[in-house]
Amino acid sequence: MSKSDLLVELYSNINTTGALTFSSKALVNKMLSYTDLSQARLVIELGGGDGSITQGIVDRLSPEAELLVFEINTSFCEAMKKQFPQPNVKIICDSAENIEAYLEGKKADYVLSSLPFSLISKEGTDQILKQSKRALTPQGKFIQICYSYLLKKLFQKYFSQVEAKFTLKNLPPAFVMICH
Repeated sequence: MSKSDLLVELYSNINTTGALTFSSKALVNKMLSYTDLSQARLVIELGGGDGSITQGIVDRLSPEAELLVFEINTSFCEAMKKQFPQPNVKIICDSAENIEAYLEGKKADYVLSSLPFSLISKEGTDQILKQSKRALTPQGKFIQICYSYLLKKLFQKYFSQVEAKFTLKNLPPAFVMICH
């Protein structure tokens, strides 16, 4: 799928993608700067989209580590399966509400998310954030890209420590929430 096809898909499904454009390389680098993916054993990405964050993860991830990418848009899933054929990358065409069904008893070092929580139902948000927290190791981090600082209060309901970082190097400018 070409970038123009991906953009058409993005705008056709804005209610589920929640973005006006894909994450910039600068935003991806900012998000991933709060991780040590070379030491991770299991990483979960919520909202794979066009694969821009996925590519950043794969570039930093040890080949022995596993990456589970959740995406509900079937067109994005098919494109990512072609883009990331590595055996340690699993593209899961399912809701992030079902994380636990795919963990096989494992715990993740990081849950990296670009989900549009302001567009997801309260029940869906609650399910995703509870499962994300339970999926993490005790030292694990949930890291979220979002466009509103007000979402910090949402994450504070689930995580005891939440730091907000800001970057102008994205359209629109964005926050990275680091939750422990």
